Amino acid sequence: MIEIREEHLSDVAGRERLLDACFGSSRFAKTSERLREGRLPARGLALTATRRGRLVGTVRLWHVEAGPARPALLLGPLAVDPAIHGQGLGKVMMHAALGRAEALGHGAVLLVGDAPYYARFGFTPDAAAGLWLPGPFERERFLGLELRADALAGAEGLVRPTGIPASTEAVPAVAAEARRRAA
Repeated sequence: MIEIREEHLSDVAGRERLLDACFGSSRFAKTSERLREGRLPARGLALTATRRGRLVGTVRLWHVEAGPARPALLLGPLAVDPAIHGQGLGKVMMHAALGRAEALGHGAVLLVGDAPYYARFGFTPDAAAGLWLPGPFERERFLGLELRADALAGAEGLVRPTGIPASTEAVPAVAAEARRRAA
């Protein structure tokens, strides 16, 4: 049985191993990482999936501004243990994350990812058409979803991070490792 729950501090090492297995060290070079770097995920929106005590999935959402004064969330990364790909855990985690985001009152979610996969959750490139990221990205992979009607209507401009900065006490090993790998 798989349990989806809020991430615990004790999940950090397992999460980082899973992300390395799924994306390798190149994940630190992505533009999306610049928006997450040095920030804490949105409260209540860092989820893990465990199976028999082992971390097998992760998804996190981050506070951003989608153009001037337009709050949104940035989703990512979503990762599932390669040993259980194709069993629907990614879908379950996406529904859990989006449901929680909506329940917490968030209006919109952005991500950079596989358009056909994320379309099943309602993400479209049109929702992010007036926005751009602070670095290289593939336009067709930059997607948005409105959790609340018109939350992204007319949104234009640069997406920038607005979340709570991570203190060195909160995530010392992760921050140091991310800087080391990016160098």
